[in-house]
Amino acid sequence: MLACYLGLAGRGRLREFNTTEDQMSEAELETDLHTLIATCAFGLEAIVRRELEQLGYQGKVVGPGQIEFLGDERAICRANLWLRTADRVLLRMASFEATDFDALFFGTRDLDWARWIPANGAFPVIGRSLDSQLSSVPACQRAVKKAVVESLLASHSVETLDEDGGLFRIEIALHKNQARLTIDTTGPSLHKRGYRLQSTGAPLKETLAAALVLLSFWNRERPLIDPFCGSGTIPIEAALIGQDVAPGSMREFPSQDWPIIPATDWEEAKTESLDLIKPGLDERIIGGDIDSRALWFARNNAERAGVEELIHFQQQAFEDLSSKRKYGCVITNPPYGARLGEQHELEPLYAEIPRVLRGLPTWSHFILTAYPRFEALVQKKANRRRKLYNGRIECTYFQFHGPKAARATAPVADAPSPQAIAPDVEVPASNSTSTANVSASESDSKQTRKSFSPKPVFGGLSEKAYEQAELFKSRLLKRARHLRRWPTRQGITCYRLYERDIPEIPLIVDRYDDHLHITEYERPHDRDLAEHVDWLDLMARTAAEALEVERKKVMLKSRLRQRGSTQHDKLADERNEIVVHEGGLKFVVNLTDYVDTGLFLDHRITRSMVRDRSAGVKFLNLFGYTGSFTVYAASGGAAATTTVDWNRGYLRWAERNMQLNEFVGPQHDFIRSDARTFLRQQRESNIYDLAVVDPPTFSNSKRAEIDWQVQDDHVEMLNQVLALMKPAGVVLFSTNFRRFKLDAPAIRAEEIREISSQTVPDDFRNQRIHRCWRLVR
Repeated sequence: MLACYLGLAGRGRLREFNTTEDQMSEAELETDLHTLIATCAFGLEAIVRRELEQLGYQGKVVGPGQIEFLGDERAICRANLWLRTADRVLLRMASFEATDFDALFFGTRDLDWARWIPANGAFPVIGRSLDSQLSSVPACQRAVKKAVVESLLASHSVETLDEDGGLFRIEIALHKNQARLTIDTTGPSLHKRGYRLQSTGAPLKETLAAALVLLSFWNRERPLIDPFCGSGTIPIEAALIGQDVAPGSMREFPSQDWPIIPATDWEEAKTESLDLIKPGLDERIIGGDIDSRALWFARNNAERAGVEELIHFQQQAFEDLSSKRKYGCVITNPPYGARLGEQHELEPLYAEIPRVLRGLPTWSHFILTAYPRFEALVQKKANRRRKLYNGRIECTYFQFHGPKAARATAPVADAPSPQAIAPDVEVPASNSTSTANVSASESDSKQTRKSFSPKPVFGGLSEKAYEQAELFKSRLLKRARHLRRWPTRQGITCYRLYERDIPEIPLIVDRYDDHLHITEYERPHDRDLAEHVDWLDLMARTAAEALEVERKKVMLKSRLRQRGSTQHDKLADERNEIVVHEGGLKFVVNLTDYVDTGLFLDHRITRSMVRDRSAGVKFLNLFGYTGSFTVYAASGGAAATTTVDWNRGYLRWAERNMQLNEFVGPQHDFIRSDARTFLRQQRESNIYDLAVVDPPTFSNSKRAEIDWQVQDDHVEMLNQVLALMKPAGVVLFSTNFRRFKLDAPAIRAEEIREISSQTVPDDFRNQRIHRCWRLVR
């Protein structure tokens, strides 16, 4: 008990006592102890208290952000050097009731200030007051200053106090009429270690970063990754913890100049901190960030901290996060935006978190964020949550605990590190049989899948998922056998193989030569976000195996249901383009960047109809898209073609398709315009012999004057198109709007005939994939 109070146990070597000291009673020794207060941010009190216990001092939480403990002068040195998560170490001079200024003045004056403050000591007074009768902080500061001056003048027997010596900052804190007087032993906050001279716009305090590490399962034998490392605070603090480097060893403290604390106490405390430093780490810490400037700051900070050899900083997007190590920790503070608009912009990033972290299924993940609805967005409940403050921003520390490493197969146990301050919980090993990691081979037996394996933190596959994969495979093989002769007999290499045939597997699988394009359609299911991504990966690998296609040639997309005025956005910018063949022609398709690929397979027959009628005609492709109808018209011998689309990228795509098939020349015109403007600006009639009109269901482009709705606007548009046609000219009008009703009486056509049954190909299970009409002027 005595050694604990004196700070002689725990870290460091025991101080040798002489015979006289050994014979002193505990009560006599305790007269030389001082009441010290370690202050910290709200939520870190328990961590600071446990840090004090490791140093050999019994701490007690006496208020928000305040941990009181007893110690001698050497305790002041050791606490300042070693506390990682505290802000300051204060010396408590006294606490007493002060309901008026007389009580405050005399209570302050009667204290033994001269024991601590020399005649030339500088003693500025700061203050705060809460729920107290003495509410004027400046007046309280003046009263305390005057009282301390009188006390020092009398005690030092001097007439003046020059205040040109060491710093002794005094604080008067009033709470519910209780006055507490303290002297700050620390100076600048303990988070100012001395290594971070450069930082990004929203730096994490070193004390909080250390707390995140201490609350995790990380130890020096395990890998650690911070994928949003910024200026490197979390990796650097982890490296200091892993090496047992005293965080205050790189800076100075005002109490080093206090006469009452022997210089030998500071020397011994610093020698102790040097003696305890451990060499290296078993695993290098990884700090990743997409910002090269932040990484430059991080490397410089790590070098100043002396841990540059322990950390590898790399420029990397979060979605590229990966590791071959089986057990480790992700500890990170992703951006969360101070304003509502910023938070909305960050939603795609947070939605990506479970998708990425599923790649580290047996790791533990610790994420500090103030982002609202975090768990709802990642669709995963944390094992523990802890409220913490990053400056004045209220944050939550979400802790997703990975499985415990099996001792028989792995040398590293997933337990709190010796340096860690009691993480919130130690998770026992999981023997889940309902889920399993994605197996390396789809040929793994059910018995292998049911073997005892840990449940992934994010993601995982149930036995039901594997059963669905078997059903999916069986259906694909059946469809492949049915269509196996299409490429040789009909020259069709791009066709539909699977179209939501099994309700619980709502996928569409299209074959484009030797590639597969898989699209997911929304449907309710019981999987969370990461589990669903694993499920999709399983289905993609199942399709690749069943159809003997390389996995890298299988492209998977999600097609969300359009709601309200939403439209399908661009999905990526990978430009994963291939050239495919259809009807003896070549087309560029993009299998990754858009919901659609650039070649609508359901219009294969309609395109053939266009070619059959194109000899010598003037052809109009009003909603040109990528120009596939135009290519067919040109191959059929069209005398001239006009392709109209507002999207510049689609027009360039259409030109590329024409050039790929060697259809070039002034007779092929490409006009960038929305359909309404193009039709309104036509001054002549009797121009075209054949036209294709395949508009979107709706369009709310900012570049157009008004929104487009095919149901509301088709009559006006078709009448304008018919006005441009020569007598007996044919317009092929198509739409995929399921509830569309053609207003035939209002359309000025000589003949209107629906030909949908002739235009939908046999490989489409949904024979209402589109509706098509033939209109004759």
